[in-house]
Amino acid sequence: MAQATATRCGVYLYGVIRADEEVPLPGLTGIDDGAVYYVTEGALAAVASDVPNGRMRPQRRHLAAHQTVLKNLMQKSAVLPMSFGIMAEDAEKVHEVLSLNQQVLLDQLRRVAGNVEMSLRVRWDVPNIFDYFVNTHAQLSALRDMLFRGGREPSQGDKVELGRLFEGILNTDRAAHTATVRRVLVPCCVEISEGELREERDIMNLACLVQRDLQNRFENAVLEAAKLFDDAFCFDFSGPWPPYTFTDVQLSM
Repeated sequence: MAQATATRCGVYLYGVIRADEEVPLPGLTGIDDGAVYYVTEGALAAVASDVPNGRMRPQRRHLAAHQTVLKNLMQKSAVLPMSFGIMAEDAEKVHEVLSLNQQVLLDQLRRVAGNVEMSLRVRWDVPNIFDYFVNTHAQLSALRDMLFRGGREPSQGDKVELGRLFEGILNTDRAAHTATVRRVLVPCCVEISEGELREERDIMNLACLVQRDLQNRFENAVLEAAKLFDDAFCFDFSGPWPPYTFTDVQLSM
């Protein structure tokens, strides 16, 4: 185990693992090329490096260093990943936090042990989402044609009614498509979490907790799910990632 050296100004935290899963970290560097080391307390070990004190800016190089450390860890141990930017005053503070939160963190580690996170996003890949729905839903097409019949300009109330119908059909289809995909993925996932949708074309944003040795099975399931849809749908999956979605590490520094 790498030994902690005197901190320059602060201790940056990447994640927490079980102390009995500590592995050598030769040459692994983190934020600002600081050497990565363990701070061990009881059955837990925090993965850390020394950094200049102050607020950590989410610069690309810092984010990349954070992810690199976590990717190295997750290949060898179950890890509870910290959100970017978590710092402590010194190693003693880290010892204190690990001691106070020992059981909670151990419980979370048991939950994700042997698992990784895989992401799946599905969206409509069409030039105009409203036109696509008009062409595929007779009810929406009929209302649109009635409101615009003879070149008339619909009232504001008519436009609101059309928009509500479109939104209702959009959400109904999202729910139906998500249910279809989930049925295919459930047998190869420990858990599935539905994330926020950011754009109108988005159908689903799934985070899937998958056993480390079943990643190929998950990827094949995604391909099978994609076969149930036509070319208007785009499937994009990625991973493995540390299980951010399935852990809740909130440590007061």
